[in-house]
Amino acid sequence: MPTPQLTILAVDDEPNMRRLLEISLRQAGYRALSAGNSREALEIIQQQQIDLVLSDLHMPGMNGLQLLGTLRKVHEHLPFIMVTAQGEIKTAVEAMKLGASDYILRPFELETLEVAIEKALAIKRMQQENTFFRETQLPDVTGLIGNSPAMHSLKQMIQQVAPERATVFIVGETGTGKELVAKALHEASPRKSALFVAVNCAAIPAEMLESELFGHEKGAFTGAIKERIGKFELASGGTLFLDEITEMPIQLQSKLLRVLQENVVEKLGSNRQIPLDVRVVAATNRDPIQAVQEGKLREDLYYRLNVVQLQLPPLRERRDDIGLLADFFAGKRQQRLSEQARLCLQQYAWPGNVRELENILERAAILAGQQPIQAQHLPADISQHPSETATETASAAESNMLSIPRTTEAMEKRLITQALETCQGNKTKAARLLEISERSLWNKLNQYGLR
Repeated sequence: MPTPQLTILAVDDEPNMRRLLEISLRQAGYRALSAGNSREALEIIQQQQIDLVLSDLHMPGMNGLQLLGTLRKVHEHLPFIMVTAQGEIKTAVEAMKLGASDYILRPFELETLEVAIEKALAIKRMQQENTFFRETQLPDVTGLIGNSPAMHSLKQMIQQVAPERATVFIVGETGTGKELVAKALHEASPRKSALFVAVNCAAIPAEMLESELFGHEKGAFTGAIKERIGKFELASGGTLFLDEITEMPIQLQSKLLRVLQENVVEKLGSNRQIPLDVRVVAATNRDPIQAVQEGKLREDLYYRLNVVQLQLPPLRERRDDIGLLADFFAGKRQQRLSEQARLCLQQYAWPGNVRELENILERAAILAGQQPIQAQHLPADISQHPSETATETASAAESNMLSIPRTTEAMEKRLITQALETCQGNKTKAARLLEISERSLWNKLNQYGLR
């Protein structure tokens, strides 16, 4: 049940619809206000704290789109949901581009309204958190923490590449921050005022990914009960980030190549071409050349994506940044590190890279309570003594375990095994803990014979 303090303003020129919206909102647990036109709505917003606006499209005088445009000049992040009639999908797309949080089609169920509101309010919370994070925590405009030579080189490349429209292929191990780099490219580009849309190709079932990317018309397939805007169309004017591109079905890659070459998209069930202005950034945690050889990535698509390639260094190759990152993550929880804990973090191999460091420090901060984080608050394989680490390193050198593929495989096996033990064999929970898709987890279980 949402908190009663949240106030939602319903704007509609029809008295019966206003009354219905007020009743529905109160049933959902919100404080409901109403306005009969856009001018009245603007006066209420100026006088009171409004958490979300729910507005009809067609109203005399200033319509819903004009109200949205006026609000965005003053209230950049005020959640706004547009109510439109069936067959007005073009107007809904325009509303989304102007900054609407969502749209719903008449007639709608109360549950549909509640879901749209909860989603819009969640997006607002994330925007507020991101704004705070960007303005008070990040040390530079790219949002990337690190002063090592590798990070200086990466930041310089981002600044050089960002103004261009050329596609970018980000290559890096799991947890190195590929999406953060993609966002940095977007924020440093002329497209920063438009949408940054991220799609994890491994997290979406193969049969749904095409519709997710390109959209579909109503009735295009069984279950297509209404028209859907694809991520390409939604990102037009901005940036589309395709994460884990090598997990995309090979037959869909050919359609993606055509979209990239012609800068147009066709929704499923339609032959109408929609022109696009999208900057595409793709990413993978695989060796892309090896992925091509294994048939995971079309060679022609690889060359189309690989106009500019950004290689993200693993954390073990920029140890000078570990202290900065550790202080940053600990500081987010108003914590600090003891020197002993800091030394342990510096000596660890970090197979899960920055993401692993963040998760471990979050756990350590919880265990430490109000005290500084000590070595005993870290996992046992991190808090071991320096002499033990040195012995392991020497042993690894003798057995050729300095081989990155072998070491990575061993670390992945250990992390997967630990996650499954922690989650008592539940694959869905283990995948969530490992921050990979369940499909990727099953692939790795088969690859390493851990099933």
